[in-house]
Amino acid sequence: MSLATQPPGAAPVTDPRPWFGSATWVLLGIVILIVASFWSLDLKWAQFFSLDAARKMGKFLAELTSPQWDLVFVRKVVVASLETIAMSALGTLLAALAGLLLALPASRTHPDDPATWRAPTRLILNALRSIPELVWAALMIIAAGLGPFAGTLALALHTTGVLGRLFAEAIENTPPGPGFALRVRGVSETRIFCYATLVQILPQLLSYTLYRWENNIRAAAVLGVVGGGGLGQLLAFHMGLFHMRETSTLLIAMLVLVALVDLLSYLSRRALQR
Repeated sequence: MSLATQPPGAAPVTDPRPWFGSATWVLLGIVILIVASFWSLDLKWAQFFSLDAARKMGKFLAELTSPQWDLVFVRKVVVASLETIAMSALGTLLAALAGLLLALPASRTHPDDPATWRAPTRLILNALRSIPELVWAALMIIAAGLGPFAGTLALALHTTGVLGRLFAEAIENTPPGPGFALRVRGVSETRIFCYATLVQILPQLLSYTLYRWENNIRAAAVLGVVGGGGLGQLLAFHMGLFHMRETSTLLIAMLVLVALVDLLSYLSRRALQR
């Protein structure tokens, strides 16, 4: 319908063709980028689908699906699993405490709050979480030496940045009613946080902490690659020597640990909802 034939007072009909044209150019650019990627990379498809590659992959899968259950090795895996749990649990606990302390100055608790330290504290939190755990582990190994202590510190530093930001957002999104009722009666900000804000956000803080603990189980297993101890150190050793049966056992141990923490997180959330 043209503008000349529209009834009086009707809203003008926009022409969809400019949006169609923009979408077409975007799609064409994506296709060109994909084609250029295939053209620029040295992808050896003939070798990948060759008979020799299939034979090696079959041998690899056969060894990977046959875990090593030797009693001596299983005992080493159990000890490394306990070390990984300890690293992740302690690192997460330290991060939760430090993150809560940093979340207080990083949040604006009420509209009249000047929040003087909000910007610099959030900058610190951004810096902590922008550096990956592996980089933190490499730095901590220089300071504290090889072993689980360096891995624990690396997890704590990175997770502090993550939990601190999440805790700050939870504090700022707290319903203001209970805090306002106490504030007009002259109650101090510390007591307002303890009796009004913390009570409301505690389930959310616990959920965030348990979720990060689950992530730190996986991260702690990876930190062993750079000498952080735990399952990762065994995993890096046996993968480097192409011991696929031992690697399979270690991967199963990692899956069991993550499943146990996920179950604990689920049970904790159900208990808090009652």
